Amino acid sequence: MRITDLMIQETMIMDLQATTKDEAIDELIASLNKSGRINDPVLFKEMIYKREAESSTGIGGGIAMPHAKTSAVNEPTVVFAKSRKGLDFAALDDEPAHIFFMIAAPEGAGNTHLRTLAALSRLLIDSDFIAQLMSTDTPAEVSALFDAKQEEAAKQEAAKEKVKAEKAAKAASEASSTPQAPGVIVGNENSEDFVVAVTACPTGIAHTFMAEDALKKKAQEMGINIRVETNGSEGAQNVLTPDEIARAKGVIVAADKNVEMARFDGKPVLQRPVSDGIRKSEELIRKAVNGDAPIYRSQGGSSVKEDGSSAGKMSVGSKIYKDLMNGISHMLPFVVGGGILLAISFLIEQLAGEDNPLFQLLQTIGGGTGAFHFLIPVLAGFIAMSIGDRPALMPGMVGGLMAVNSNAGFLGGLAAGFLAGYVVIGLRKLFKGLPKAIDGLKPILLYPVFGLLIVGAISYYIFDPIFGSLNTWLVDALGNLGTGNAVLLGLLLGGMMSIDMGGPFNKAAYTFAIGVFTSSGNTDGAWMAAVMAGGMVPPLAIALASTFFKSKFTEQERKSGLTNYVLGLSFITEGAIPFAAADPLRVLTSCIIGSAVAGGLTQLWSINVPAPHGGIFVAALANHAMLFLLAVAIGAVISGLILGLWKKSPTLVK
Repeated sequence: MRITDLMIQETMIMDLQATTKDEAIDELIASLNKSGRINDPVLFKEMIYKREAESSTGIGGGIAMPHAKTSAVNEPTVVFAKSRKGLDFAALDDEPAHIFFMIAAPEGAGNTHLRTLAALSRLLIDSDFIAQLMSTDTPAEVSALFDAKQEEAAKQEAAKEKVKAEKAAKAASEASSTPQAPGVIVGNENSEDFVVAVTACPTGIAHTFMAEDALKKKAQEMGINIRVETNGSEGAQNVLTPDEIARAKGVIVAADKNVEMARFDGKPVLQRPVSDGIRKSEELIRKAVNGDAPIYRSQGGSSVKEDGSSAGKMSVGSKIYKDLMNGISHMLPFVVGGGILLAISFLIEQLAGEDNPLFQLLQTIGGGTGAFHFLIPVLAGFIAMSIGDRPALMPGMVGGLMAVNSNAGFLGGLAAGFLAGYVVIGLRKLFKGLPKAIDGLKPILLYPVFGLLIVGAISYYIFDPIFGSLNTWLVDALGNLGTGNAVLLGLLLGGMMSIDMGGPFNKAAYTFAIGVFTSSGNTDGAWMAAVMAGGMVPPLAIALASTFFKSKFTEQERKSGLTNYVLGLSFITEGAIPFAAADPLRVLTSCIIGSAVAGGLTQLWSINVPAPHGGIFVAALANHAMLFLLAVAIGAVISGLILGLWKKSPTLVK
């Protein structure tokens, strides 16, 4: 398939009018939408910005490649655009972007399309080709240039294959006994310098293959042999063999997503963003050849140096947040699954009584001896695992279970999780000097025994008594709050649910409410009422605004807005994210106000919802069901009115 089969002329923009990154993205999406290549511009824009949040797609050299793979795409398409003046796209080299390729790939993009997109990405490493693109004036010239370049590349590839076949035939005729490794090793066949690399980006469409090509070209220039594995949309290609990894002087992992790392145990490994593979290829290759990289230990967490220190450069705050979110993300399925079953059991109890077998079954599965019994151990275990990898999981989970049994609650579980992670890191340093012959005993004997003993002892004698008393005081204090203070806390929790809609503020408010909910024996749902009402408001507000202020929204936004009725009623706050991404100031401000009002009203009216999830489907469990729904409705109407009156009417992009 030709690149120009995807880069159709009717979508090209030869004189981009945008002056900012946001305007450029809007103009490119408008071209896709106008040509019918996408079916949901709001969702597509959300996915574009989600990719930008991983790392800027302004790759430098005057090029930007915003891209997304989503069901919002009808047909695989590349929009070419050119800005004569250039604009700031947050490029890696801080230079303005002049040439843009917006890649739209559907969820089920075929291998042929993905290979074509990979071929496009590789062409953009050629600076002479980029200069030729800058000199084009019409879509026809752009298409002709790409067709010629792709034909030239095909001829070069055919010539390489012919040479390779001739060498293979010659080697076979000489009955060479040297085995040939699969894949293509690029560089100087007479050089003993050999490195291996893996490239990967979240979508696996563009940066993966640009980094591959950049590393290969630079290695050839430096006279160094290299083998590159790509983890793109088609999965892993040219997978590195154990022999190649063993022979390599160093390993380069230029990736923005997880790749298989255990195979690199004991090797010097450089872990960098995929963008470094594109723009810092020489530096990476030189460091890999010289072994100037941390030694990777698969049983010792992520990349660690031999002294046990982390190879990363993450700030303390970012590291704590990452570890905490790892625990919360693994805990949430237990909250949702167990919570929904608990909610159903409460409904059955109201209808058939507590002796009903189905009520008892659902209580057992979802409640204190089922899913909810695992909340704190799972939270603590995966916090520990994020810090100290697998050896820290078991002591972290046991510390979390001890917190449950001693009434130390979430606070005790958090402390146990962080303690277990850093205890294992300390044990690595302590046992570093042991003979190599007993390295295999560390993960199966030394780390589990000493890790469990230290974490268990500190939890038993220090953490559990302290946090148990603190947790009891907190629950009692919250239960005895006066109406005024309760309303203020309800305002705060409700508003936090809308600040980032699923981000750290949202998760902090929800986790706080879950902590009180479980610590009180699943009977105090006052704070669950506040966060649930606050979380239901944003999508409902979007739905109301797009329904009653139709002129302020595009046709596609109105269609997407309708789905937010269902999402809001189901307590799925994330339904509002695409709208917040497109207009953060107006959407977030209006939603925070309405969510805070809804959360405050639940406390003013002393509403209690004894279920951690479910939205309208568990409203019947509230002690004041109609007042709960009224609080949500008032908050949603306030937010919807503010947004509808404040939002500007959409403008057509020229």
